[in-house]
Amino acid sequence: QVNLVESGGGSVQAGGSLKLSCGVSGHSRTSNCMAWFRQAPGKERELVANIHTRYIKTFYGDSVEGRFTISLDDTKRTMYLQMNSLNPEDTAQYYCGAGYGHHWCANIGTVTYWGQGIQVTVSS
Repeated sequence: QVNLVESGGGSVQAGGSLKLSCGVSGHSRTSNCMAWFRQAPGKERELVANIHTRYIKTFYGDSVEGRFTISLDDTKRTMYLQMNSLNPEDTAQYYCGAGYGHHWCANIGTVTYWGQGIQVTVSS
């Protein structure tokens, strides 16, 4: 059974920082891609950032470009999201995803496995 476990969420004031982690276990090989998505109340789940695990190519959503950084550890089974200059619009449930059937985790349909989600709350 493949498991993705997020950690590092919480509450922070505007302008602050948080670092999310996502560990993948239970699969015989590393994923092709990993990604962070987020979903605010009443809104659709949106892509925050993604990363190709072999070429370490990254992509960021417009709203987080320049503030967030996605990365992997050497095993490529743990993904991080460093979030700086947080603002209240970043408040959401954050989900990590791993893709094994596609080479690029561009959208929800390309993610094979999901974490349970972790809350990030930014107060003004």
